[in-house]
Amino acid sequence: MTKQYTPMMRQYLRIKEQHQDCILFFRLGDFYEMFLDDAEEASRILGIALTGRDAGAAGRVPMCGIPYHSADTYIAKLIVHGKKVAICEQVEDPSQAKGLVERRVVRIITPGSLLDSSMLEDGRPNYLAALHRTGQAYGLALVELSTGEVLVGAYSGRQLPSPLIDDFLRFAPAELVLGPELEANEEVERLSQLAGTNASTVLAATHFAPAEAERVLREQYGEEVDPNLPAVAVQALGASLHYLRHVQQRNLPHLRLPQRLGTGTYMHLDTATCRNLELLRGYRSESTAGSLLAVLDQTTTALGARELKQWITRPLYELDAINRRLDAVAELHQKHLEREQLRQCLQDCYDLERLASRVATGVANARDLQALGSTLRRLPQLLSLLNQFRAPRLQAIASDLMLLPDLADELGRALREDLPLSIREGGIFASGYNQQLDDLRRAAQEGKQWLAQLEARERELTGIKSLKVGFNKVFGYYLEVTKANLDQVPPHYVRKQTLVNAERFITDELKSREDAILGGEEKQRALEYELFVELRERVSTYVPAIQKNARLIAELDCLQSLAEVAVRQHYCRPQIAESGTLEIIGGRHPVVEQVVGRHKFVPNDLSLQAGETLIITGPNMGGKSTYMRQVALIVIMAQMGSFVPAESATIGLVDRIFTRVGAADDLFSGQSTFMVEMVESKVALTEATQHSLILFDELGRGTSTFDGMALAWAIIEYVQHHLRAKTLFSTHYHELTGLAERLPLVRNVSCQVAEDKGELVFLHRVVPGRADRSYGINVAKMAGLPTPVIQRARQVLARIEQRSPSEVGALQLTLGDYQLDRAEAEAAASSSLPTQHQQILDGLAALDINELTPLDALNLLASWSRLYKEGVE
Repeated sequence: MTKQYTPMMRQYLRIKEQHQDCILFFRLGDFYEMFLDDAEEASRILGIALTGRDAGAAGRVPMCGIPYHSADTYIAKLIVHGKKVAICEQVEDPSQAKGLVERRVVRIITPGSLLDSSMLEDGRPNYLAALHRTGQAYGLALVELSTGEVLVGAYSGRQLPSPLIDDFLRFAPAELVLGPELEANEEVERLSQLAGTNASTVLAATHFAPAEAERVLREQYGEEVDPNLPAVAVQALGASLHYLRHVQQRNLPHLRLPQRLGTGTYMHLDTATCRNLELLRGYRSESTAGSLLAVLDQTTTALGARELKQWITRPLYELDAINRRLDAVAELHQKHLEREQLRQCLQDCYDLERLASRVATGVANARDLQALGSTLRRLPQLLSLLNQFRAPRLQAIASDLMLLPDLADELGRALREDLPLSIREGGIFASGYNQQLDDLRRAAQEGKQWLAQLEARERELTGIKSLKVGFNKVFGYYLEVTKANLDQVPPHYVRKQTLVNAERFITDELKSREDAILGGEEKQRALEYELFVELRERVSTYVPAIQKNARLIAELDCLQSLAEVAVRQHYCRPQIAESGTLEIIGGRHPVVEQVVGRHKFVPNDLSLQAGETLIITGPNMGGKSTYMRQVALIVIMAQMGSFVPAESATIGLVDRIFTRVGAADDLFSGQSTFMVEMVESKVALTEATQHSLILFDELGRGTSTFDGMALAWAIIEYVQHHLRAKTLFSTHYHELTGLAERLPLVRNVSCQVAEDKGELVFLHRVVPGRADRSYGINVAKMAGLPTPVIQRARQVLARIEQRSPSEVGALQLTLGDYQLDRAEAEAAASSSLPTQHQQILDGLAALDINELTPLDALNLLASWSRLYKEGVE
């Protein structure tokens, strides 16, 4: 069949056969071309014209193309759509080729293996995940190729375990590699959809085999790998390394040693908690707006922005480590001038982590090395600033920083300021860097001077003032004369090309010098490319040191960011204890206070001893949820090493926070709101310890009143008797407040409200004791429900309150009740004025006009007007 095609198309089809899952970018001159199905798909996604090409006896085939120098923009768009792109280059000089130019795929670009800065978000990591199952054991490997980070985890369970789901959603990998045992697995497909992972590849089982995985790891790391890594995690990591080597077509020396997920040195936050507390994105906005990250992110580098996300979702669980961070933040908080100088210095630091990866994998261009050199030259100033601080963590950063002066000096000497994007077009190196290159440039410059002199001389000899020397790749150098002056062209000019308004000529003299000029420029470009590759290889030997500096700069940027926020938002340093006590004075919600204004936000205290449960009552909109969330956020901030929004805070170490907050169906499992409540409650009740913090917000509202109340009652008792975890439990079931009299570690608090002339005023202050009622009808009135609905609700409520508990329990509100109530209301309406109008008359009767001031009169008129309108409605 392929004999019907031209030799070039046969070459294309042969290469495409080896990369069926990719869109093949086939290099033809200055373009990447796509053919057949690839062309049709790419033209649709990229919005470019679909044309055709003669393919021999087979006729015309679909084709589209893009300029090679702007390929990154188009590739990025394909990657967003979950596509893989195979880059097929000409690996032979066309001028030296005998017949068809040799081509081969030099790199495969996939969503999880990106290295080009133009395709990556600065502040967001880009992980490739590999998932493997053996029996009831699951292994997960996460590789961030652009930074070199490698993480592994092992989990157990018949179905996807909750901790695995949490980790997968937290890291949200861009691409997934699977073993055949998980191909077409519905749970994995659903998890990928929720994480936004829209590219996946199934590898053969041989790549997950224990022996093969261990061989790949030894090849990558030697004998340095932790021998205690779980076998199933090693299998997943081995497969991911094989895949990345395949797509990159090279070794990956920059990958760091694998680190285990789920170690005991961090507080564990599951997916539900991260979502419910809006740690990284707002619940409604699905962006950072309205999140804790938006409040705390005053980082100045891409390194710091990525690291801060890790700090927020992985707070520390080691007292000394937390205090080392707090000591550093405290000193940065105090030294305003030094902190500002540090911020300005960090602003000039490029993304060393990703630059190092590009160098190590051989894809760095001249601008990457320039950015690297610029950052290295900033390090002495950074070190000088750090030496002004005494906090142990800041001193450790200063002592570990590697200045690399020789590398910084060479990069500064080597590279020009204005650099091209391509490394094959020349114009990279500064004068004085290489003598041979300088000689070639001098010769090229002399050639250009000769051309300028030739142009001036020919104008004078011919009298053609508009004559000019030009160049193109087809004809080389030429003399161009407008058609109006053709009668002045000398006989020794040889016509080469005719244009609409001009003609182009060559002469023997011009052709004789052309070879020397062009040959010199070609030699210059070839030498520059050779010198650049050598320089990049020398820089690659410094990659471990550059990566170390990157991690130090990221940490420093996070510390200064937390200090900057603490100054701007008036946060205090928390005291970290192992006692299990939470004592917060004047606590504030870090996000809400920015929305309403710090001076308008009502701060609240919290005193929660080890094992205690607070039952929080009060009306909707009274501040129960805000109060609970702010406690959890203050704990997270404290354990990540941040100052907190409070007058003072003592935080007993918390190993895990569980949240049952909000009402929403679960997209992953397709469960109802009530089922989600029960599942999240089950996680807390089975996994919490006495060092945990549990937040239950209106638990049980997803089912009937009495079912919900009974479950809430039983859960509080279970927490008290079995878990002894610190718990905040908000509820509208006022019957639950009676547990404070039965259980010694249960206390009641409530959100204060006041009524002013029938209007509800939320004080947003949490005080000891329980709320006397829920004020639900008042809140409905504030929300603007129609007046008949509000009036009817009050009638029904009054009738319910008159009935016995057994009647209420049986919900004895029948159609007869409704008809009776309606008849009573209509009779009352026919025999008397509306209640509001009667209040106006009563007020008039009691009024003493002689003691009425003008201001009092205006206020009375305003209140009567409002009452009158309510009566009319």
